[in-house]
Order: sequence, then C-alpha cells, then structure tokens
Amino acid sequence: MTTSPSLTSELSRHIAQSIGEAKGWIGFDAYINLALYTPGLGYYAHGSAKFGVLPYTVKDAAKVAGSDFVTAPEITPLFGWTLARQVMQALELTGTDEVWEFGAGSGALALQVLQAFKAQGVALPHYTIVDISSSLRARQQATLAEFSAQVRWVDALPDAMRGVVLGNEVLDAMPVKLLARVGGIWHERGVVVNAVAVDGEASFAWQDRATDLRPALAVGGVHDYLTELHLQGESFVRTLGEKLTAGAVFLLDYGFPEAEYYHPQRHMGTVMCHQAHQVDDDPLSRVGQKDITAHVNFTGVALAGNAAGLDVLGYCNQARFLMNCGFLEHLQAATQPVRVMAQKLIMEHEMGELFKVIGFYKGEPWQAIGFAQGDKTHTL
Repeated sequence: MTTSPSLTSELSRHIAQSIGEAKGWIGFDAYINLALYTPGLGYYAHGSAKFGVLPYTVKDAAKVAGSDFVTAPEITPLFGWTLARQVMQALELTGTDEVWEFGAGSGALALQVLQAFKAQGVALPHYTIVDISSSLRARQQATLAEFSAQVRWVDALPDAMRGVVLGNEVLDAMPVKLLARVGGIWHERGVVVNAVAVDGEASFAWQDRATDLRPALAVGGVHDYLTELHLQGESFVRTLGEKLTAGAVFLLDYGFPEAEYYHPQRHMGTVMCHQAHQVDDDPLSRVGQKDITAHVNFTGVALAGNAAGLDVLGYCNQARFLMNCGFLEHLQAATQPVRVMAQKLIMEHEMGELFKVIGFYKGEPWQAIGFAQGDKTHTL
C-alpha cells in the first residue's frame, strides 16, 4: 500500500494548523512527531508497507515493492535467532520470564526470537509488544499467529515491569531537536509554513531561532554546524530505568559515542529520510510518505540509563555482538543465498560497524555473552 496524495495533503494541512496554533513556528522535534505519528495520517500511523525484505529470489522481490527500507530481522532470520541466545541468558540470570519489545515493526524479530526458544526446547517467555501503530500491530498479529498464546500488545507501560527489553532501530525514529551554529551563534532550527495551495495543501520551510540549547560537547571551530539533541530518546531510556525493577535492556541502532557524534567534521548533522529504498536529506518534502531518522548518541543513552538506575552491561558494534552470540555458527549452517545476505549484518562497510548495541541491567551484575569480547564501554 502506498500513501495516497489526499492523505499527504490532509497531513500537511494538519501540520500547518499546528504551526499556526504555535504562533507560526514549531521545533523540528514537534514536526517529526506530527509527520510520523499523527493518528491515521503520520508515516507510522497509516497502512503503507514500510518494512520490506532484501530478496533472495524473484518471489521475495515482490515483497520489496511498496516498502521503504529493511531492518536486520527482514534481511535474515539469523539476526533474531542469534539475539535469542542473549535473551535466554538474560532471562535466566535476572530471574525473569518476559520479553518486552518496543517498535516491533513487521513482527519479524519477535517471530525469530520465539522460534529460537522453541527450537532449543526452552520454555517460551511471555512476549509483550509495545507499539502505537495500529497498522503495524495488525501486521505483527498476522506474523505471530503461531505464538498467539505467548504474545500480547500494549500501547503504554505499566508502573513497574520485569524482564528483558528489546529495541531494534527504535531510538533513531524518535523526534530530535535540531541545533544550528550559524555565524558563530547557536540556533534551534524549526519549521514554518512556506506556502498553502488553493486546495489547502501546505509546504514547509526552515527557520532558525537563537537558543540557549547546546550540544553535550563543545564543537571546535568557527564553521557553521548542524547537529541534533536526542531529548525524547534519552527520556525514553530514563523511563525504562524508572519502571524496570529487574531485568535487562538491549538497544540496537546506528550511531556513535558522543565524541564522534559531535566531531567538528560532522557538520551536516545526521537526519535522513527513507522512501522506496532510497535515502534523501529533505524531511520537509513528501510529508507522511517517508521515514525520518537521526543517528543515535550512545553516550547520551548511557547517561540517561545511569540517571534512572540502570547500569551498563556493555557497548560494542553489531558485528562483535552477534559473533559473541554465535552468529558465525548459524552462518555456517545456512544456505549460500542466506549466507550472502546475512553477512551484511557483520560486514564493516554494511551494518557491522555503524550499528551498535548497548546493554543495561537492573539488579545484580553479570557478564552478558554479547559483550564478552570487543566491549567498548570505555569510549562512551
């Protein structure tokens, strides 16, 4: 299903109205929230395909049509089967029996984790999916029909929770503030209405306002500089820490530690959009038709967790984490077409280095197998 022009027009009118009610200007984080999550209209709130697969065959290629991007579980089931080993260890060592997955996408990761438990003869955990997208929930329910007795869906967290929390490419989809240093002065970059067509469809433009907000690190040089603040993502991690009474958290995403994130040479920021398996850097166009993301500042994530009582289990790149959890054994047993695609998860120039994994625990300390080698917590 593709996004209809009328849906896009309605969303643009809704955003324009919100900007008007805010006296003509909204921060970029507010714009992202409207563009992605407006009920029935935002990118994650309507029924377009979004998640596709990387095709092994001509038959699989049909699944890409109409989708915008792939995530690791859609590339290969080896991702979830490997991650399941870490989940099993974490459940055992924390004395818990429930998995909580945020932003479960197509449901592929949940399916793979539950399949791995079943194949190993390990008791299936309770599996709770937290997802605000009704269209994605319907797709997840279809994907997970085999495990309907173990899976439930919620749209809000309880006051207290126990278990292992998973979030694959969740933080990158959370709204960010944009900071722009222009002529040596820091501004918050926001969005205004550029024009309104006869039919009411609106277009948008950038507008900067001087601000007291600053990046977490001083950015050297005097050149113009664009970057992001991840206030909502860090708030999400703090909330997890406050609500989790026992268990562990594993967050997988693309990003950098703070010193790399705010490096003087990274002067164009990291915001990007995904549509039809193409990438662009213009989040103000084709509103509601494409995903809007930003790379993750993992130092900020670690500090947010610490502030809420979570201790860091480890931090490393995705390649090292998966190999520590037995990915190469799965790879050797796979067919040649599966091996070719699965290697994207660990190759340095694909997802192996850019994607990182950070783990937290609440309770007694323990050694997570995913960070047994190559832990780079010291770089945060």
